[in-house]
Amino acid sequence: MKKIVASLLVLSITFTSNLKAGGGEGKDVPTAMVEDLNGQKVDFKSMLKPGKFYVISFWATWCVPCKKELSNMVDLAPKWKEKLNTEIIAISTDDSRAKSKVKTYVTGEDWPFTVLLDMNQDLMRSLGIQQIPFTLIVNGEGKIVYTHNSYVEGDEFEIENKLSTMVSK
Repeated sequence: MKKIVASLLVLSITFTSNLKAGGGEGKDVPTAMVEDLNGQKVDFKSMLKPGKFYVISFWATWCVPCKKELSNMVDLAPKWKEKLNTEIIAISTDDSRAKSKVKTYVTGEDWPFTVLLDMNQDLMRSLGIQQIPFTLIVNGEGKIVYTHNSYVEGDEFEIENKLSTMVSK
C-alpha cells in the first residue's frame, strides 16, 4: 500500500511539474506562424503589441470544455479590454481538414476576439502544450506569466483575478 501511495505521489508531482513546464511560464512568447480565419499567415509573436496583456486560449471544435471556456469569456472580453488592457486570442488546434468548421463555428458564436489557426500545432508544440484547453497570460513585455490547463466553470474569474493583480503592479 505504501508503494502505491508513494508511486501516486511521484506521478502527481511529475504531472504538476509537466503542467508548469507546458506553456513556459517566465519565458518569452515563441515565434511561430499561424493563420487568421481568412487564410493569411502571420507570425504570432509579432502580433502582440508591447504594453498590452493577452489571454491566449488553445482550443478545438471537438473540445467541449474549450468552447465553454471561450463562450464564458465573451461577456468578460469588453471589460478586460477596457479596464485591464487585455485582448483575448483563441487559437484553434484543429487540423486543415477542419478549417471550414472553425470558421463556421466562430461566425455562429460571434466571438468578440481574435481567432487564429495553428493547424500543424507548431505554436502549441513550441510552448510545450500537450493537451487542451490550455490558457495562458502574456504580459506587456511578451513574457508568459500564467498558464492554466483544463477548464472548470468559473476558471475565467481566476484568470480575471490574475489579470487584475498583474495589471495593477
